[in-house]
Amino acid sequence: MSRFGPMADTGDLGRLSVKPPVAILVEPQMGENIGMVARAMANFGWRRLRIVNPRDGWPNERAIATASGGKHVVDAAELFDTLEEALADLSLVFATSARKHDLAKTVVGPENAGKRSVIASSEGLRVGYVFGREAWGLTNDEVALCDDVLTLPVDPDCASLNIAQAAIVCAYEWRRHALQRDGAEHEEDSLPIATPERSPVANKGAMQGLFDHLEGLLDSSGFFRPPEKRAGMIHNLRTLFQRARLNEQEVRTLRGVFSSLDRAHERNREDR
Repeated sequence: MSRFGPMADTGDLGRLSVKPPVAILVEPQMGENIGMVARAMANFGWRRLRIVNPRDGWPNERAIATASGGKHVVDAAELFDTLEEALADLSLVFATSARKHDLAKTVVGPENAGKRSVIASSEGLRVGYVFGREAWGLTNDEVALCDDVLTLPVDPDCASLNIAQAAIVCAYEWRRHALQRDGAEHEEDSLPIATPERSPVANKGAMQGLFDHLEGLLDSSGFFRPPEKRAGMIHNLRTLFQRARLNEQEVRTLRGVFSSLDRAHERNREDR
């Protein structure tokens, strides 16, 4: 059973209606990695961390130092003697691994796991993701305690991930599906910042005013030479500006630029 700290439940989940999974670290070797896992968890709304026999003991100052915004995850972490105890109250568990195991386990990717986790959580089941040791991952006996093996579509020439890297991919996919369940039709609907509102697209009258202004200045400066090419050059200029889909503010800015250049040209001519 747990030897350290009560399990903190989720508290305010913002937009999310389902509880996030539990992350279980099996014999992590470095406090820094625990802290970075906690930070990755916090980024995507995971709050429940369980640790099985950390090599350097617990609590760990290095874990706290590297957790950044995930300090609350570290503070509420639970310590367990065995993986069996850490999984006892969970109903769906994924063993993360980049290695083949001689077990008849279904292998899934992070998207599939995220979707199934959200469905299970919405049914009131507790879900867990198990992450192995930095040096050699999970043993066959540990994988056997889990339901499925979760692996990432990595390059086979460099398949091993830091546990925080693996955790952040899993947490991202879970949150994406949790947000979809809560009504986010597009990924952009759930982003923490939005594209600033732009001025409305300029109408044809505003664009014609821009064209007349520019073409008048170019006529005055003798730009359209030879005269027989004037029509084609105007077509090219108008096509260029229309392709840009300028908004009203951009049209006003450009006309201000044209007027400023024209005034500068007039002053230079008077100085002569």
